[in-house]
Amino acid sequence: MTHTTNDQPARRVSGAVVPVLAFAGIVVAVMQTLLVPVIKDLPQLLDTAPSNATWVLTSTLLSGAVATPIMGRLGDLYGKRRMLIVSISLMVVGALVSALTSTLLPMIAGRTLQGFAMGAIPLGIGLMRDMLPREKLGSAMALMSSSIGVGGGLALPLAALVAQHADWHALFYGAAGLGVLSIALTLLVVPESPMRAEGSFDVLGAIGLSAGLVLFLLPITKGSDWGWTSGTTLGMFGAAAVVLVLWGVYELRSKAPLVDLRTTARPAVLFTNLASIMVGVSFYVVSLVLPQLLQLPKATGYGLGQSMVVAGLLVAPLGLTMMVTAPVYARLSAKYGPKVTLILGMLIIAIGYGAGLGLMSAAWQSLVISVVLGAGIGLAYSSLPALIVGAVPASETGAANGLNTLMRSIGTSVSSAVIGMVLANTAQNVGGVAIPTMHGFRVSFLIATGAVAIGLLMALFLPKPDRAPRLRASSEEEAALERAEEVLRGFRGRVLDAEGAPVARAKVTLIDRRGRQAGATLSEPDGSYLLAVPSEGAYVLAARAVGHGPLASAATHSGEERAVDVDLALPGESVSA
Repeated sequence: MTHTTNDQPARRVSGAVVPVLAFAGIVVAVMQTLLVPVIKDLPQLLDTAPSNATWVLTSTLLSGAVATPIMGRLGDLYGKRRMLIVSISLMVVGALVSALTSTLLPMIAGRTLQGFAMGAIPLGIGLMRDMLPREKLGSAMALMSSSIGVGGGLALPLAALVAQHADWHALFYGAAGLGVLSIALTLLVVPESPMRAEGSFDVLGAIGLSAGLVLFLLPITKGSDWGWTSGTTLGMFGAAAVVLVLWGVYELRSKAPLVDLRTTARPAVLFTNLASIMVGVSFYVVSLVLPQLLQLPKATGYGLGQSMVVAGLLVAPLGLTMMVTAPVYARLSAKYGPKVTLILGMLIIAIGYGAGLGLMSAAWQSLVISVVLGAGIGLAYSSLPALIVGAVPASETGAANGLNTLMRSIGTSVSSAVIGMVLANTAQNVGGVAIPTMHGFRVSFLIATGAVAIGLLMALFLPKPDRAPRLRASSEEEAALERAEEVLRGFRGRVLDAEGAPVARAKVTLIDRRGRQAGATLSEPDGSYLLAVPSEGAYVLAARAVGHGPLASAATHSGEERAVDVDLALPGESVSA
């Protein structure tokens, strides 16, 4: 039997929950962007070879890819807030380790721990789903999803400023400070979600997925160093395929899998994840190309000769525009559905890269490209969690969004490897230094446009918008009616408080005579709930909600094809913070 809640005191959901969770996402982005201004100097700073210095970035990527789905699943099982705090705590420890060293191995260890912060994004989205009313959920998830871009956009010029005028270790102290602030705010403002998934943690599945991802991502990130046709690169890709296939077979047979592959195979989830990879590719290309173009000296004939800080400021609108699009997305999604906003976002990205091919001759043009691409990527990123949330059960939100975040990470990894290879192969040697060419930049933009076209195709295959989450208050009664038609044999009714007012988002759990969970749901905004029963017999309906006492009510179903009406009146309990 699954446990449905922890013993944390019930609290009202404060209006500060969304900004606090979004701030956690921004902290993650800062951690990722931290070293961008000093990438070229890392070999000298760490007194090591350039091929070794790249492990400082690769280690964070790998640990982030592994941690994202695992933290999502642990959150579903043991509490999303708890795992959010664990993720950011590991990042703080990692940042402090990196801040205190100038040697390679401790730096890699610190950066590996920092990668665990990536789990904060799906955990934050899961917490929002569990706590927020439907009408606020769309814009909240959009803000959380785009916080990666927002944080990256803001961190780039700030990190450049610190790197130019202070000891580079100050970057890590800053990240640790932001992490501590995020943990403190989360503890103060964000209540734990009462939602829990069934089952136990799939340790073997976690090991299998971790091994498969490392074997897949390592040759992608190191292929240019090892050689794309070398035995090591091809051997790792082959091993990754074998491990991931075996992992998939094991997961399908597991009673409590790390990732429910049957859910993942649903068209709404599958095509969203495939589109996510392409959005990840397109997001990273602009981050790689524009700063280099802006900083190249004018003597090259095409470089724009800007300082590191000015280049960061000109690219910063990419993240800021993503933040501005979150409320715009909520309005568009409420009217047309997240599928339409994803398609619109992809089209805007395509326009941005297409226009970018002819807008590379002045610094102000980079600003235009950043704003247009930021708007498109913001709309696309905001749509992804809404599509996932609408296609999976509430108990799988963390794991499903973790997998979706992983798909975006795979997109950025592939993008980094491919664009790095393109720029290296098209570079010209000037005084023994390889300098990227305008041809390389244009080819990179064409690759991004191609990725967006593939993503657009995937988005068109998504099921009709009515399969996506209903984020409008006006559709709630319609949703309840649809569910009532779907389930005939079961229990239905309303969850009410001590005064008879409806209680929204109360967790209602159906327990059979053996004490096992037979079903669970969340009440609608009008308090209504509906649960199917597997067979006739005696059951217990247990209800819990933030700010109310728990209730257990005995109920019997005769097994006929009808729903038995059972209203659940929650006893009063202290609703103070």
